[in-house]
Amino acid sequence: MNTEVLIVGAGPCGATIANLLGVYGVRTILLDRAPAVIDYPRGVGVDDESLRVFQACGLGREVHADMIQNQALVWFDSNQTKLAEIAPSGQPFGWPRRNSFLQPMLETKLRTGLERFEHVQLLLERELVGMRETGDGVEAHVVGADGTEETITAQYVVGADGGRSTVRKLIGAVLEGSTLGARWLVVDIKDSTYHAPFSGNYISSKRPFVSIDLPFGYRRFEFRLNDDETDEQMVRPEAVEKLIRTHFNWTGPMPGLERSRVYSHHSRVADRFKVGRAFLAGDAAHLQPPWFGQGMNSGIRDAANLAWKLAAVVRHGAEPGVLETYGQERRGHARALVELATTLGRVYGPKTMAGEKLRSYGLRAMQRIPATRDYLLQMKFKPMPFYAEGVVLDPSPKDPVGRMFIQPDVELPSGERVKFDEAAGDWFALVGINTDPADHLDEESLQYWRSLGARFLRVNRSRAGSHMLSAGSETVVLDDVQGGFRDWARTRADRDIIVIRPDRYLAATCTAGQANTMTRRFSAVLPVKTKTLTSK
Repeated sequence: MNTEVLIVGAGPCGATIANLLGVYGVRTILLDRAPAVIDYPRGVGVDDESLRVFQACGLGREVHADMIQNQALVWFDSNQTKLAEIAPSGQPFGWPRRNSFLQPMLETKLRTGLERFEHVQLLLERELVGMRETGDGVEAHVVGADGTEETITAQYVVGADGGRSTVRKLIGAVLEGSTLGARWLVVDIKDSTYHAPFSGNYISSKRPFVSIDLPFGYRRFEFRLNDDETDEQMVRPEAVEKLIRTHFNWTGPMPGLERSRVYSHHSRVADRFKVGRAFLAGDAAHLQPPWFGQGMNSGIRDAANLAWKLAAVVRHGAEPGVLETYGQERRGHARALVELATTLGRVYGPKTMAGEKLRSYGLRAMQRIPATRDYLLQMKFKPMPFYAEGVVLDPSPKDPVGRMFIQPDVELPSGERVKFDEAAGDWFALVGINTDPADHLDEESLQYWRSLGARFLRVNRSRAGSHMLSAGSETVVLDDVQGGFRDWARTRADRDIIVIRPDRYLAATCTAGQANTMTRRFSAVLPVKTKTLTSK
């Protein structure tokens, strides 16, 4: 069996990569050892960046319909007195920033989405047991549930097979970091009658605990276990019910228990995200405590970053060196989120009553100062990815290059109003703000962008000039009906032309007069076979 990309692990990360590769036209096999989606809630939080990736898969609105949108995160002390709230209202990337979901529903829709693509196969009850890199690919040894053995030959292999990743072990990569000493009991119930329409984190030196409102009547509870409480004791239904009734003053009938399980929290990042023709993504590459809800979301960022680079090499003739930038761009940000989640875990679980009071005082004080209240409320403390190296041209910490670009609404020539990505297409976009980017490119530069498959767009900051394109132009004209481009460009007068990558990160900017120079420099960052341009 032959394919271009083999993905091991059909969880959210692996299924997202497969959907993106399906959109990009890459022949893909996705395999998983389980016979079906695990039918109980696991991950519970999705952010706006991930929803934008699902949008790129063609599934954004479909998966978002199953979520509780704009869910607030509220911090309480051990007396259940409110200390602070995170409830971001902005949608810079076109989607709400905090959403709760049921992982089985998401995984089911991602797998169903694969049925759109004849060039993508989902193989269940197959386990990877070995692989060998050849000169131009990888031979993967796979065993089915019935003992049947088969070899799958692929150009590249992606290990999205979780914290115990087989791919990671086979390539010799190592998770670096630590496992935290505390154990947590995670409880999911269905048909909940407990009314608390938010995620609640309860700071306590005795037993910190969590309550999360989930869609379709589900609710998540989490409790830190004491040293003298064994896993076997605390997962029993009577012990679970006692914890819930004690901490939430629950007096009515207890609804159905979906599952209870004890977890240890890991703070680990793989020493390498790529070895030869094999890559690691999601939990196979990094593990973090759940306190910021970014574990799965970090994996979805991996998927978006890796998928387009694989497609660039396999489908668009990009030099394979671009694949080295995957680890360059993703590993640092993954580590930053692991560190933030670990720090938040310490905030939620102070060791002494004095520590609890200090944290409570600090959070209350932050709410009294408008700047710090906004810092919390709008989630400005969340580390946003910034790619200081990789497929970016002249990034700097204070520059928009290397960061995710905004997604305002725009209007098509037909008058239809859509999110920007829907107009930009699923690949590279060369965007002129109040100008046609093609008008400023010589023939050699035009051929580079065409060979890469880029779409040319003109975004008008007003409706004036909507039809000012030369006859036969390949450029699509959009109107900035929401003012997003106007506001973005207000302090960036020298950014007439911008390059947006398939994962919606800003790759380069320039004035109209620098368009050819920028193209030649960018072609050195992302060489396309026989299409790297010479400096003039």
